[in-house]
Amino acid sequence: MAPKEIEDFLETEESQSVGDTGGEGESTGHKSGRRIVEILRTKKDDLTDADAAHMRKVVGYVHRHLAQRPSGDVADSKWRYSLMNWGHDPQK
Repeated sequence: MAPKEIEDFLETEESQSVGDTGGEGESTGHKSGRRIVEILRTKKDDLTDADAAHMRKVVGYVHRHLAQRPSGDVADSKWRYSLMNWGHDPQK
């Protein structure tokens, strides 16, 4: 997903309805989505080791969750919305 697509999705009720908040107000995936947008908008030369580490975490999350695809139509599923918080739309 492009940064603007992620940013727009993060503003939706669907985005905010999924994920573990760990007792905080914002889910881990939603917080990650905001970080992904920042990273994608950063010049390559300005990226940090922490940015690279976060993107490795994102790739791992997406790989694990793609392997757990539920049966049936996923268009309006929490599974899809969770992946979209992490910057990946499985329907694209």
